[in-house]
Amino acid sequence: MDVDLRFDFDRYPYLTEGLPGLEGRIRVENADFQVTEVPAYLPSGEGEHFYFFLEKQGLTTRAVFEFLRDELRINEAAIGVAGLKDKHALTRQWFSVPLRAAERLDGLENLPGVRVLETSVHGNKLRVGHLKGNRFRILVRTDAPPDPQTARTVLERLERHGVPNYYGPQRFGIGGQNPLRGYELVTTGKGRGNPWLKRFLIGSLQSLLFNDWLGERLRQGLFDRVIQGDVAKKHDTGGEFVVQDPEAENPRAQRFEISATGPLYGKKYREAEAEARALEDRVLSRYALSREQFAARKGDRRWIRFPLQEWALEPAPEGVWVSFFLPKGAYATTVLREVMKRNPENAEEGEELEE
Repeated sequence: MDVDLRFDFDRYPYLTEGLPGLEGRIRVENADFQVTEVPAYLPSGEGEHFYFFLEKQGLTTRAVFEFLRDELRINEAAIGVAGLKDKHALTRQWFSVPLRAAERLDGLENLPGVRVLETSVHGNKLRVGHLKGNRFRILVRTDAPPDPQTARTVLERLERHGVPNYYGPQRFGIGGQNPLRGYELVTTGKGRGNPWLKRFLIGSLQSLLFNDWLGERLRQGLFDRVIQGDVAKKHDTGGEFVVQDPEAENPRAQRFEISATGPLYGKKYREAEAEARALEDRVLSRYALSREQFAARKGDRRWIRFPLQEWALEPAPEGVWVSFFLPKGAYATTVLREVMKRNPENAEEGEELEE
């Protein structure tokens, strides 16, 4: 096989092709990249689970988990979190522990880089996915004072048409090598590692195939349109349906009421038909793969785009602050990539970042 399975963000087209970018750098300092979790609900004030809103710098969510487990002696299975946050950032997110363990949290003062901003109680443990999304405030440092209008024009177009819902570099591991390891698993059925690791690696391959599909749609002018046989999804309810009459449905796509979805192959997902299925088949055939090879995975459909909301620009002596809200599952790097016109994460640094 002569197709490179390593993830390379530069091989995918931009929605805002032709518009200039800020270029620049991000994450020069942890505080340059700020993420605040927006929960699906706030704790009620009653219940057997203690919630605390934690700010951290230079730490993964996993590192906090391990401190709570190893130093504060809290059962890891009883610790709740809605999502993972980056290490090289200043992040704010909710955690939960059993109420009986709350008094041990005074020991968090021994973990450098964290502080508790708010506390409450609730009736259930916080679980993965219990969030609306995240608010980002990111400093793009530039060598010369940037023209804010450059970024404003890009963000206005993204707001109008949606942001390409690419998986970002964090999904693919150091050097973008995880899809290759996932490919070996699905084609040979062999590979070392625990079951969780195998699922993760195959998931990385699924993500690469999705990105390739999305790139093809952009190249063919099918980003904010639907075609015959697409599995489209309604933005207000999340309901899926197979497109039978593209001419009738495309006005709804132009109004951002519906969007096409791409495949995350597995045993349980809604399959595209007709023209849309043929496009998906071409992406699979590029790697000599078939749907059946992903039978060990559940499968799903993923939006081709997501809305850009609450965005703002703030000039700074070092460059410009870019702020926005993203729904859960979306990557800030996909917005920054359009604004900067380069891969925001420097792969040569060998960082392995969390989603």
